[in-house]
Amino acid sequence: MQARIRVVVAKPGLDGHDRGAKVIARALRDAGMEVIYTGLHQTPEQIVETAIQEDADGIGLSVLSGAHMTLFRRVLELLAERDAADIVVFGGGIIPEDDIAELQSLGVAGLFTPGASLESIVEWVRANVAAPVA
Repeated sequence: MQARIRVVVAKPGLDGHDRGAKVIARALRDAGMEVIYTGLHQTPEQIVETAIQEDADGIGLSVLSGAHMTLFRRVLELLAERDAADIVVFGGGIIPEDDIAELQSLGVAGLFTPGASLESIVEWVRANVAAPVA
């Protein structure tokens, strides 16, 4: 039997706009996934620690502050340092087109910009963030 996908949804940094993150968290939960929402103003260290403690399959970051390059990079570095690079990192927010390819080359598996449908995000997570077989 397949276990439910477990996703940590996080708002890193000083960005205080979390409506989008909450909408995504609810959509993933409504689609049958287990979602841990960390709340506002989380450090990359806190996010990675939560993901490891919660045995998460994926981390979804919501970044609207413009600090996406630094924040995604740091989360990926910390996952590698903690031998947890198998946790799939994806995210969304205000991310310029020119930065998307670089973030993907760093290891960000999926990026969603304004206008992405909830259905497309849910389907992407189902297809790319696999839960372990129970």
